[in-house]
Amino acid sequence: MAEFIDLVLLAMLALTALRVIFLKDLFAVVMLFGIYSFLSALIFVNLDAVDVAFTEASVGAGISTVLMLVTLALTGRTEKENKRSTVLPLLVVTVTGAALIYGTLDMPPFGDPNNPIHEHVAPRYIEESPKEVGLPNMVTSVLASYRGFDTLGETVVVFSAAIGVLALLGVRRREEIGGADVGFQAHHVLRVVAKILIPLILLFALYVQFHGDFGPGGGFQAGVIAAAAFILYALVFGLPQSFKVVGPKFLQFMSAFGVLLYASVGLYSMSKGGQFLDYNKLAVDPVAGQHYGIIIIELGVGITVFAVMLSIFYAFGSQVERSNNQ
Repeated sequence: MAEFIDLVLLAMLALTALRVIFLKDLFAVVMLFGIYSFLSALIFVNLDAVDVAFTEASVGAGISTVLMLVTLALTGRTEKENKRSTVLPLLVVTVTGAALIYGTLDMPPFGDPNNPIHEHVAPRYIEESPKEVGLPNMVTSVLASYRGFDTLGETVVVFSAAIGVLALLGVRRREEIGGADVGFQAHHVLRVVAKILIPLILLFALYVQFHGDFGPGGGFQAGVIAAAAFILYALVFGLPQSFKVVGPKFLQFMSAFGVLLYASVGLYSMSKGGQFLDYNKLAVDPVAGQHYGIIIIELGVGITVFAVMLSIFYAFGSQVERSNNQ
């Protein structure tokens, strides 16, 4: 049954991708990309990779869709007619696809328990993680403890993305984008529903943040969900009003603070005589030290992801507001 579901979802992915190729309406393309991300999340759920599905649904089908819609407000809805020959791009795509398919021919059978990936480090993580880290969610143990240095690098990459977007676009001040903007003032039902949903979304973000030790979740997912709540607020009540709640300068500070908070855990463990990000040195009991370290670094990840996602939305949204007021 699981393989049948995978085949159905893969077929739906292929049909969605083919439809995107032939569409000229960019708004429809963005919607289909959101559906594509949602289908990908369903495939990850079917593969028991719930944490990855959580990230794909929140980032791919959620924030990315909103950012692309904001981009359409700057670029236009209809794709311009391409008068150049499509033979060369088609040839490049065909050759690349053939190379990728050829590279998969010598892969081990899907789901075989004797595959190298299941015989390398996985047994050690499964056997020793409950004793060394003590967390029920083994994914969190691997990402936040065993691969803590890699996760720090991923957090720095997210922070670098914000630097790149802000360097290119910047964030317009409230005075430049029109301080009188009030969002969907005439849509009373939408505003009332948003006031009800936003606190619930923030509460769910906190749950995902601090429940990642025991179930799917963590800093990356929680940061995106919290940013989605404030993006909803900005869309409904207007960007200038959102600036009053969470300002761009504060977000820039928070995006850097999250990375520094993560790195400070490693520096503190080194000051206690351990290695960088050696959580065992954070408490007398090594398992308790693992818990403290993971909670702190996940909080740093959540803060950075939240600030970066909202900053990128502010950068694009302020450009749209400014162009609309000119």
